Amino acid sequence: MSIEVTNLNFSYGKRQVLHDITISIPDGTLVNVLGPNGVGKSTLFRCILGLSSHYGGSILVNGKDMKSLSIKQRAREISYIPQSHASVYDYEVLDVVLMSTGTDLGMMRTPGKRHVERAYEALDRIGVIHLAHRTYTQISGGEQQLVLIARALAQNARTIIMDEPTSSLDYGNTLRVLCCVRQLAKEGLSIVQSTHQPDQAFLYSDKTLVINEGRAFAYGSPKDVITKELVSAIYGVDVEVNSLYGDKVRVCVPVNEIEN
Repeated sequence: MSIEVTNLNFSYGKRQVLHDITISIPDGTLVNVLGPNGVGKSTLFRCILGLSSHYGGSILVNGKDMKSLSIKQRAREISYIPQSHASVYDYEVLDVVLMSTGTDLGMMRTPGKRHVERAYEALDRIGVIHLAHRTYTQISGGEQQLVLIARALAQNARTIIMDEPTSSLDYGNTLRVLCCVRQLAKEGLSIVQSTHQPDQAFLYSDKTLVINEGRAFAYGSPKDVITKELVSAIYGVDVEVNSLYGDKVRVCVPVNEIEN
């Protein structure tokens, strides 16, 4: 298993945020995480990444207990793509990707030829090698997100966590990012990404995890998990789930908007 979470509990002071979450994510799986704002999705990610370590229960990534690993050791197992990233300096795209290759470098060492080659390979794999010598702050939001995926690849971790990677992207760049992520999962990486769009989970994910009120509300195949009853229960809206193209894809349609 790529990620094994067992009886996970987490609190901010006296306020418990996560309640007894247990999930297993196989290798080579794309998992979409759904749930309203403020129910614990980002906190779950922080615990898995080792950024919030004062939790109860256990988290194994690639069979290794995250609490027992150093920061460098964690970086060899799992990488993180934030919801947004604002670079302070005008680095070239290549340098932004190169920053992730230091997990096998000692203190005060600089990246060598093999690290530069790894960065170029990651950019090429994502299809943005033509941006290598462009200034990161001067490319589009969609291009920046693809560069961040390349940076995660160059880190050489087998597991990637993505926090709402398409929330600020236009339709075209959203599709490009999601297609890229799905292909990486097919190639053997395990990817967990949060989204507020059930239709994305239907179209792209292997499994869907629904978090509500800090609990694992549902987990399984998107077609089994995402029903009109579930969407109504967690989002408080009335929808119909319709099947298209011989059930190759399903979409949520807001019933009240159609009737009005």
